[in-house]
Amino acid sequence: MSNSLDSYLVLSGLLFAIGTFGFLARRNAISMLMSIELMLNAVNLTIIAFGAFVKPLHVHASVIALIVIAVAAAEATVGLAIVIAIYRNKKTPLVDEYDSMSQ
Repeated sequence: MSNSLDSYLVLSGLLFAIGTFGFLARRNAISMLMSIELMLNAVNLTIIAFGAFVKPLHVHASVIALIVIAVAAAEATVGLAIVIAIYRNKKTPLVDEYDSMSQ
């Protein structure tokens, strides 16, 4: 396959689809957080690919990708902290058990 924008976009779409499937199919909160990270990495790949192939976006794409990486790090930190706090109370990482906390 040639080094074109299409190949990067197909790879990014596949990564995003795998992340979406992982988020919807898993019951474990850690696996769901990892799937969200995979989707954010797919978005980063798309942004960087557009930055490489569309010259007016060259500088701005890197800045946007760094912002997405910062948001992903914050999401992982907060999400993992919530999962650990819930695991200490419920002794299970399964998301199905979290809804019983409101009762």
